Parts: sequence; C-alpha cells; structure tokens
Amino acid sequence: MNQTLEGHSGCWYEEMINNRNKSVVRSMSWNADGQKICIVYEDGAVIVGSVDGNRIWGKELKGIQLAHVAWSPDSKILLFGMANGEIHIYDNQGNFIMKMTVSCLHNVTGAISIAGIHWYAGSEGYVEPDCPCLAICFDNGRCQVMRYESDESPVFIDTLMNVASIQWNQCGSVLAVAGSLRGMEKEVNVVQFYTPFGEHLRTLKVPGKQMTEVAWEGGGLRIGLAVDSYIYFANIRPDYKWGYCSNTVVYAYTKPDRLEYCVVFWDTKNNEKFVKYVKSLMSITTSGDFCILATKADDTHPQEDADVESGNNAMYVLVLCNSIGTPLDSKYIDIDPLFVTMTKTHVIAASKEAFYTWQYRVAKKLTAMEINQVSRTRKEGRERVYHIDDSPSGTTEGPLDFAKAFTATRDPICCITATDKTLIVGRESGTIHKYSLPNVALVQKYSLNYRAYQLSLNCTSSRLAIIDISGVLTFLDLEVRSSSDDGSGSQAGTGDPSKFERKDVWDMLWANDNPDLFAMMEKTRMYVFRNLDPEEPIQTSGYICNFEDLEIKSVLLDEIMKDPERPNKDYLINFEIRSLRDSRALIEKVGIEDASQFIEDNPHPRLWRLLAEAALQKLDLKTAEQAFVRCKDYQGIEFVKSLGNLQSEAMKQAEVAAYFGRFEEAERMYLDMDRRDLAISLRIKLGDWFRVLQLLKTGSGDCDDALLEQAYNAIGDYFADRQKWVNAVQYYLQGRNQERLADCYYMLEDYDGLERLASSLPENHKLLPDIGQMFVTVGMCEQTVNAYLKCNQPKAAVDACVHLNQWNKAVELAKNHNMKEINSLLAKYASHLLEKNKPLEAVELYRKAHHFLEAAKLMFKIADEEAKRRTRPLRVKKLYVLAALLVENYHSQVKTSQQNKAKGKTSEATSALAGLLEEDATSSDNRMVDSAWRGAEAYHFFLLAQRQLYEGYMVKAMKTALHLRDYEDIIPVVEIYSLLAICSSANRAFSTCSRAFIKLESLESLSPEQRQLYEDLALEIFTKHSPKNNHMSGLDNAPEGAEGKLPTCIVTGWTISEYQFWMCSVCKHCALENEIGSHNFCPLCHSSLA
Repeated sequence: MNQTLEGHSGCWYEEMINNRNKSVVRSMSWNADGQKICIVYEDGAVIVGSVDGNRIWGKELKGIQLAHVAWSPDSKILLFGMANGEIHIYDNQGNFIMKMTVSCLHNVTGAISIAGIHWYAGSEGYVEPDCPCLAICFDNGRCQVMRYESDESPVFIDTLMNVASIQWNQCGSVLAVAGSLRGMEKEVNVVQFYTPFGEHLRTLKVPGKQMTEVAWEGGGLRIGLAVDSYIYFANIRPDYKWGYCSNTVVYAYTKPDRLEYCVVFWDTKNNEKFVKYVKSLMSITTSGDFCILATKADDTHPQEDADVESGNNAMYVLVLCNSIGTPLDSKYIDIDPLFVTMTKTHVIAASKEAFYTWQYRVAKKLTAMEINQVSRTRKEGRERVYHIDDSPSGTTEGPLDFAKAFTATRDPICCITATDKTLIVGRESGTIHKYSLPNVALVQKYSLNYRAYQLSLNCTSSRLAIIDISGVLTFLDLEVRSSSDDGSGSQAGTGDPSKFERKDVWDMLWANDNPDLFAMMEKTRMYVFRNLDPEEPIQTSGYICNFEDLEIKSVLLDEIMKDPERPNKDYLINFEIRSLRDSRALIEKVGIEDASQFIEDNPHPRLWRLLAEAALQKLDLKTAEQAFVRCKDYQGIEFVKSLGNLQSEAMKQAEVAAYFGRFEEAERMYLDMDRRDLAISLRIKLGDWFRVLQLLKTGSGDCDDALLEQAYNAIGDYFADRQKWVNAVQYYLQGRNQERLADCYYMLEDYDGLERLASSLPENHKLLPDIGQMFVTVGMCEQTVNAYLKCNQPKAAVDACVHLNQWNKAVELAKNHNMKEINSLLAKYASHLLEKNKPLEAVELYRKAHHFLEAAKLMFKIADEEAKRRTRPLRVKKLYVLAALLVENYHSQVKTSQQNKAKGKTSEATSALAGLLEEDATSSDNRMVDSAWRGAEAYHFFLLAQRQLYEGYMVKAMKTALHLRDYEDIIPVVEIYSLLAICSSANRAFSTCSRAFIKLESLESLSPEQRQLYEDLALEIFTKHSPKNNHMSGLDNAPEGAEGKLPTCIVTGWTISEYQFWMCSVCKHCALENEIGSHNFCPLCHSSLA
C-alpha cells in the first residue's frame, strides 16, 4: 500500500495479489516519487508494478537467491542484495550492469548476510553537497555509506553489533542501526545513531529479547522498534543547528532544491525573519547579541584572513554575525571546528586535538573593566591555538601557528563551554580541563568516570553541569562554597551536587542572573531547580532559549521545522518560575505588605520590581521607592520622586499609566484634565507624530506653528524612511523643509518640482549648490547653471557645463564672468581628444564652444587626410562641406561681433574676443577662409561628371570634367585628365581628348611603364580617329563675363550666362532656375531650399 487510508475511503483494497506459490517475497521497495514498486522473491523472481496495481515488467534471475532491493533516487537503477552478501546493480528495466564493490568486508571470513540497504532519495535536501546517502549494512556490524552506487571511497563504519535493520531519517542526516551488542554476557538490544560521515551520535538501549526492525516516523521525531511481539516508540530530540541571541531565534534547515543550508534569523519581537544561505554549515553558536556560523571553506571564496605564513590553505571559516545575519567579521582556521562556544569577548573552536581562541571585536559599548581586559590582551594577539596535551601558562607570545594543532592525542576533546573568565574542555576519558580567560592558562584538571556530551557553566563559573553520552545530568563544583557566599542565607538549604543525578536529560540552561537556578528538559517535561530542589514539572518539548528574571523562554523547534519558512509566534513560550508566580498571586490576593515580607525572604531583583510596579499602581510611593532601591533601578527611584512632587492625584495616575505603557489611558487622563500640552509631549516622546498632528489640529485655540512644522517634518521623515516619497513630499511642503523636499523630488525624478523649488529659494541659499549637483547628475545643464548662478558660483556653473560637454555654454559663461581659464581648458581637452585619435570629437568640442575657425582648421585637415587615402569621394565631399559650413559660421560670428562693437561697446569681453579671433586669422588662415568651398566644389564636380557619364549625358559630363582643371591642387591631376579623356572620347571630342592625353603623358609623377601604357592607348585611339572635335564645342575655355569669370551651375556643370539665376543662401553658389526647380536641397551644401 502506498496510498493513505483517506484515499481509499477508510477501506483496504487488494491491488497486487501474490499468487506465486513457488517462492516467498523477501523484500519490496517503492521508488522516490512513489509511482513504482519493486518486489523480489527468494528464487530470483523480480516484479516491478505501478502505484495503481498494474505490473510493468517481471523477470526471473536464474541461479540467484534474492534478499533485498533498493531504488536509486532518480529511479534509473535497482540494487539487488543476494542471500550470499553480494550486491548487483541493474538498470530500471532489469538489465544487469555490474557487481558492486563491497570494501567494508575486507578481512572478514565466514558466512555473512545483508542486514539492510537504504538509499536516501534527497527529498528534503542534503546536509552538505556531495553527501553520502546510500547505506549498506551486514549482519556482522560492518557498514559502508556511499555517495553513489560505484563510489570508490565510501565511509566505513564498524558498529560492533549484530545488526538486524537500518534506516535513514527523513532528511538523510541520521542513520539508525538496530541490533544487539556483540561480546556481552547478556544480549543487549541497542540502536546506534550515526551521521552520513560515520560519526557516532548516540546509543539507545532497548529492553526485550530480540529486536528485528527499526523505522523512522515521517517527521523524524520518533522511531518505532519491533522487539519480540511488541512495537516500542522512542522520542528523538534532533540536535538542530540553532541558537538564540537578542530576541532572535537562529535556525538552519536544508531544502531539496538548494545545496546550501537555509539559515533563518527570526526576530521574535517584531516577528520579522532574515534569510541567509550558507554552504557546508557545521554549527550555529550564539551569545549576547551575536552568533557564530562555522562552515567549511568554499574553494571559490577569497581567503583574506588565511594564514599565509604557514603555507596552509585554511579549511574552515568562523563567521561572526549580528542578530539579523549581517556578517561583521570572519576568521579562516585550519582546525576542524567540531565544538564551538562563545562569550561576550571570545570565540573558542575545538577539534579533537586542539582548541583555537579568537578575541572578536565589535562596535559595542563595553564596561571600563572589560575594555582594560581587551586592551591588555590585544597586544598579545587576538588569536591563539593550543594543543590539548599542552599546559599553557597564560603568557604565550609569538605568531599564530596551526602546525602544532595536528599532533595526534590519545585522549580527544569531546565538548567545550566557556564564560567570560573560565574555559572548560571535556575529554573522552572523562578528564575535564579548566582554563582561565582571557589569558588562557591551565588552572586545574578534574577526573570523571564517564564521558561528557554537553557542558554548561553557571553565571559565576562556580558550578559545572555535565550531561553524559547516555543523558545523565550531574554537577561538579569548581569553587569551594561556604555558607557565607550568599548574604541571604539561601545557601543553607543547598543540596549536595556530588549526589545529584537525573536521567534522560537532553537539554539544560543556567539562569543568567542566579548561580543556583537552572532549567532542564527530561523526556517531555521541563524542570526548574533552585539549590538542586525541583519545582513541579511543566509539560513541554521546547528547546530552552533563555532563562533570566525568573522567566524561561522556550522555542518549539520541532513545530518550526515542520514549516521552517513560516515561523509562528505561538511556537515561542514564556514560563514563569514558581517564586514569580507565588509573588504575583500574593500581591493580587493578600496585599503589598505580606508580599513584601515574602519577597524579603526570597529576594530577587525581578520580584522587587514586581512589588515596585504593584505599589506604583496603588500609588504607595514609599514601598515603591524601597522596592526600586532593592532592585537597583535608578530611573524607577527618580520616577517615584517626580511623582511625589505632583499635587494632583489624577496627574499621578496619568504618569503611572504612561510609565506602564498604557499610553491611550494616560493620554485620555491628560485630556480630561485639559492638559493637551502633556498629551502632546507624551506622544512626541513616543515618536507618534501622526497622533501629535491630530492633537494639534483638534485642540481649540491657536496651535504652535513651530510644533506643527516639526510634526509635519517628522511624518515626512517617517514616509521617507520607508521610501514613500510621494507621501513624504506632501508633508515636507507643509513643514517647509526645503532640504528634504529636494531629496524627495530627486528620488521621485520630479525635476520640474526641483526646478520650481530652486527658483523659489532666495539668492545664495545654502541648498542651491546641492540642487545644482542633482541637476548635473541627470545631465540638465540649463537648470544646473541657473542654480549655481543664483548662489553666485559661476566657476561651478562653468565646471558643470564642461562636465556635461556643453562647451558653448561654458565659453559664454566664462566670457560673461571674465574667466580666463576656459580657453586653456578647451585647448587642453581638444589636444587630449586628438592624442586619443578622436579628431571628430575635437571638432564637435570647438563647434559647441563657438570656436568655429579652430573647428574648421581641424575639419579641413581631416578632409585632406581622407582625400589622400583615396576613400569614397562622397565622404570626402561631405567632410569639405562641413569644414566650409564651419567657416561660414565663423564669418557670421565675426560679422555679429563687429556689429556689436559698432553699437557702442555693449560688451568689452565680446569685442576683445572678436579682435583676438581676427588677429589670430593669419595668412594661411586667410587662404582657408577666402576659399572655403574649393574642396567641396572640386569633389562635387568630380562626382557630378561621373554621374552624368554613367547616365549617358556625354556633353554635360565633358563640360563638367573641363571645370575640374581649376582644382588640380585638390584632386590628383591623373584622375582629372583621365576622367576628361574618357568623357571627351565618349563625346567624340577627340581634340579635347588628345590634349588630355598630352597632359597625362607629360606628367612627371608617372613611372615609365604607366607612361608607356598611356602612349599605347593614345596610339590606338588616334590611329582610328583624327584629333578633332566632331561638332562645335566652345568648351575648352569657359566664356568670360564683363567682370571676369562667369558662375557655374552646380546642378548641371554648365556656365551660367543668363542674368537671372538662383543662389544658395548658405554656400552662395549658383544654379540655373529651371534646373534647381526639381531639387529640395542645395546640391553642393545640402541646405534646405524651403
């Protein structure tokens, strides 16, 4: 059966009937997802069926006696255990793969049989990556735990038992091995518990004659044992990885979908949880406000603190975290931290042979004495390693050396504990070492006749509690106690610790504030002991978190672990001990005087505080003051004195209500007394600004404007802290808080709001530079400049323009504010761009800065270089056009500056700069300025001639090519006359063609081979055609006008002889009116004709 009874409506159904009478069923196993079952018979028959009872396949394995079967987690492999102890590996269709190597039976003689095969399927994750999960155990007690079916290095366990059965728990962290101990006079049934790595955890002795089977409950909290004709149940107390620090429960669990441990920091006060994923977590240890996570070092993790000098790669890490899981510090260590404990100042980690101490530092207030201790030990080194067989004297100097920690010892460490001044180390032989802290010195050794499993020191380090491996709790006095130790005389009734013994104890915790008070867990009951006398037990299975102020905090970890992602506050339980319960009952039922006498006989600060609070409630100020003095509560004493100064009884009651946190009641009392001011100040102390605002608005009469603004701003802060910027803006506006408003607008990306705010601020306001910087970060130049100029920071405005690459604005500002350094900065940046081989960026820089002549120079240089490379002519033309347009801009600039000068010296800086620019235009620049369009014209006609040639307009092509003769300084002569020769021969104007060839043959730049080729080609042409133009073509010389050369049409290449023609407004070039009509843009400079 693999289905619940609910699935069968409470009835059992026969689904697969065993009607094979030849043999008996020896074993059966469900696969991981519960969809298939494999049944094996003794005679070698195997049946695999589905969950609904249908047979999938069956097979007879000849000559084999089967005894066991197990599925692999992925259901691809079946393991068959034979009666002779062999294990065969088959695939899921029943085909033989191989025989398994069983290494644990080395040197074993005689007949053996398999006691159990269990392969954990990983349904709840693994305790660490690559964890052993396949357990195979034999009846002689030998066991091997493998990672997979062909693992060559399995974990070996010799249980020294006659094993009957084995089984993993629900999460694969504990293997239970059931059977009987060998070599005993009388057979003793036991269950041994092991980790997947073969470490022994606990031994459970079981009554009865013969144990045959063990099985875990689904949640892993109980095991069932078949003994004789009975089934026994045993509760399991899992050794969870958990701790408790400053109201936070820290616990770890595994998930099936992740290799790491999921560590949860559950803040029980605010019911918030913080999750952290940790690889290969070994333990969690807590103390005060901090916790230590011990893990194996990750290969990929940088080891900053690893001991480089020793040459070792640190294998383990201790990570110090606060109560929300933030790592504060970490240390890499070489020893295996099997046992870890921590105090307010030290972390102690121990392997089996050595222990390591680390004096950790955190930004925390320490008392003067603690600071002295810390400073005294700091110069001696904050980390130390000691071998367990050494006897340190407390004066060890020298570097940290892990090498000595690996020396073997005959008596390994088995547990440790520590307080601020004492370190206790337990060894497997029963020896206990006591060391002093912080300077580690061996003080004393004690001998016990049993092996300790868990140690715990009381708050004065005078008594040690020891729970041994079988759960027996005993005590050891480390300091000799006299009856005068305790002023109250309570020592008289102290029991003898040497005779104290409790069995089945699985947890205990000393009170933080009383050396004779402790709580312990025994089976499913909690006992509280005072002076070794027990109070009546409390029924609970919780793990004890904290014992302080006569209250025990306990957490139901078993319940939490059922759904670890959603811890519930119901799983945290507070227990009051008897003296606190009795005192409260006395105060309620008998009265303060009798209760005071009882507390006098059983003194404790918590009880005095209880009395003080009860006396305050009844306004018995004298008793309250005495009780506050007894519990050393200075604030309480001051409060009682302040109450004594009040005349009104109602006022006293209101103050007491506020003291006990009954704020609604206190506020109501204040308002009833018409003291709205006190109600408001109460709410201000509590930080409840919403209520403050309500009280300010609802009251009659004028309210304090300053207080109202403070309330608005505090509520704005409340929303801003929660990043609710829209709500925050509304309150900051009402509170007139411009600084915070600016931050909110910036976070909301409401730059219009930010601009409005900047314009509303008075000049030279301290917030303007910050707003300017905000605008800079989002690239808003104009708003930046306005903000900086308003606070009289033109230099910052110019720097911002430069940063945002708005050089024209930068130059303009520099001119307006007589700043000299902008030109040098501009030149510096331009030369930097040219060094980086970014000439076009340099041109753009100069253009934006309105240094058009400099930009044009660079542009002509780029165009000339591009022309020399013989790249695409169209690109070269575009570059020349851009250069010429920059020159036109320069002309406009000079013209404007001259006009301004003429107007009557409107701006001295502008006219001075115009003069400088004119002066700078040297003779070489004059040529460039005057003939800016020559390069563009040359390549325009060069392209036009070829376009006309390819389109078949031979006459037009030749006319255009003839114009190119004026541009021999720009286009190579060979190309000009080659093009002219082609166009004229195509136009059958062989006279022009002949003159072109004569020019080509006379070029000195040609090599003899090239010249010969031209001569051969000319001979070939002119033997067929005489060098005459076939039809009239007054083409060779352009006609002259009355005032010199006539203009050329940039559309056709023809010379314009008409009086009316079109002229471009940008480049000032002409075209025939009937030709330009079909164009939208100027053919030369590409400016729009609209």
